Amino acid sequence: MIATIAELEEQLSKPSKRLIEDISKIEGDIMILGLGGKMGPTLAKLAKRAIDAAGSTKKVIGASRFSNQNLFQELTDYGIECIKVDLLDDEALMKLPKVKNVIYMAGNKFGTSGNEHFTWAMNAYLPGRVSERYKESKIVVFSTGNIYPFVPIDSGGAKEEVKPSPIGEYAQSCLGRERVFEHFSVKNGTEMLLYRLNYALDLRYGVLLEVAKAVIEQKPINLSMGFANVIWQGDANEYAIRSLLHCESPARKLNVTGPETISIQWLAEEFGKLLKVEPIFENKPAETALLNNSNGAYSLFGNPRTSLQDMIKWTANWVKIGGEQLGKPTHFQERKGDF
Repeated sequence: MIATIAELEEQLSKPSKRLIEDISKIEGDIMILGLGGKMGPTLAKLAKRAIDAAGSTKKVIGASRFSNQNLFQELTDYGIECIKVDLLDDEALMKLPKVKNVIYMAGNKFGTSGNEHFTWAMNAYLPGRVSERYKESKIVVFSTGNIYPFVPIDSGGAKEEVKPSPIGEYAQSCLGRERVFEHFSVKNGTEMLLYRLNYALDLRYGVLLEVAKAVIEQKPINLSMGFANVIWQGDANEYAIRSLLHCESPARKLNVTGPETISIQWLAEEFGKLLKVEPIFENKPAETALLNNSNGAYSLFGNPRTSLQDMIKWTANWVKIGGEQLGKPTHFQERKGDF
């Protein structure tokens, strides 16, 4: 069981042999834009550990506002070159070092309602400026499965060929991000990969934590969005780094999530057994859900290393011992696109 932040960070940043092999094939340094979010710090640590294990000298560089000075110092001490910058400051953006590889993680989701202008600036304007700054780099662009329409729960999830039909301004702005990057991929011949992710988790946030919390706190669980996909954050980060080897022009599209279509009711009942609490439910599952088919990613990278069973056991224990939480809900239950 994972019982401390240190143990969690170790689990999230431990590179696989597959990653170590692939990182050796990546030419040049790696820049992570938007390093300070939920996934960025462990992605940077994972990349650094893989580079060290491969005996490489390439650098991991991260750019972010770094409002948390402790995080800046922690990552610097880890051997990651950290740069404090407001990416919307065009002059500062253009002064960032040129690198051969960029992982773009900047964006806005939480608090979109009431702050739509900032969401569009981050999610659709900034990509154009980044595309111009790094037109000679390979760019992996973090996107989301929210750009897809809801699909039947027995469909196996939306594949990359499904036409986007985003619900709500957040998802619309994310499609805007993709379209802007796609434009510059074609215009400048920049090799890119659009990384459509949902829902990554570690023990401090994610779909599993939200369901487990509702179970143990005896709060009704809304079954309207009756099914979901999840993937361990460490596996999602590994796929993102390895995606630098699969960028193309025009931009390639790749779905990333776990292989299971998870029933929220079943998940709550599993937590109920582990936590010895009877779940409370409200509403009935709709016939459709936001689901993502990641068979394309598995053909490139293999299946995720971390099983759903392990994630459930770890999460139940984390909730039981009162482990740290980030307080950033996924809003996976949302069917009207209001984030």
